[in-house]
Amino acid sequence: MKFVSYNVNGIRAALNKGFKDWLIAVNPDVIGLQEVKALENQIDRSQFEDLGYHIYWHPAVKKGYSGVAILSKIKPNHVEYGMDHSLYDDEGRIIRADFDGVSFLSAYFPSGTTGDVRQDFKYRFLDDIYGYSQDLIKKIPNLILSGDYNICHKPIDIHNPISNKNSSGFLPEERAWMDKFTSTGFEDSFRLFNQDPHQYTWWSYRAGSRGKNLGWRIDYHMTTSPLREKIKRSLILPDAIHSDHCPILIELN
Repeated sequence: MKFVSYNVNGIRAALNKGFKDWLIAVNPDVIGLQEVKALENQIDRSQFEDLGYHIYWHPAVKKGYSGVAILSKIKPNHVEYGMDHSLYDDEGRIIRADFDGVSFLSAYFPSGTTGDVRQDFKYRFLDDIYGYSQDLIKKIPNLILSGDYNICHKPIDIHNPISNKNSSGFLPEERAWMDKFTSTGFEDSFRLFNQDPHQYTWWSYRAGSRGKNLGWRIDYHMTTSPLREKIKRSLILPDAIHSDHCPILIELN
């Protein structure tokens, strides 16, 4: 199975930039979207259904904000919307699809870049999703928790770790959470295959950052340890330009 995760920064805008043609070319079995910024009735479902996808949509209550989705060519056994916590579920932060042998989650972690209030909200979310994921592992050992984590884990994951040491997304507390998360059942699948620097998934729209590859790696396919032997590859797809993020891909045997 081939899984993709992509923060599209608005699905309608991405479609206007050729997202559908790209989707046809890459042809994932399952794609998790983040920051769809649309209600399901604001998109033409048929353009995905005609490609063979079942559509599962978890938007934010606030229009034009946040929201996650899963498109799958394989009908899931079960789909779970949210994490049973209205504070996050109202913002459309997580959706899970259960298949035979593996469960896939599309998650959009909060950003703290707008100030202390949202940074505190982010820390609360990190605490709660950690507990949620640890409980989930006990019930479903084979998990792929994919999406926009809004955190660079290590200095290799950010273009200038020195100047960004006090920036939300690379704060010591956030990186410590990633240390904890990746030492208690989850692995950064990309780094199982690729230890090279300058591998990023998000670039600011300012100052030609993408052209200069001044980016951050904040999108991950985090996989549980029992899946390690089944992972065929885990890639970043930087040539997709429908968003300020690029998609990431993982394939399981």
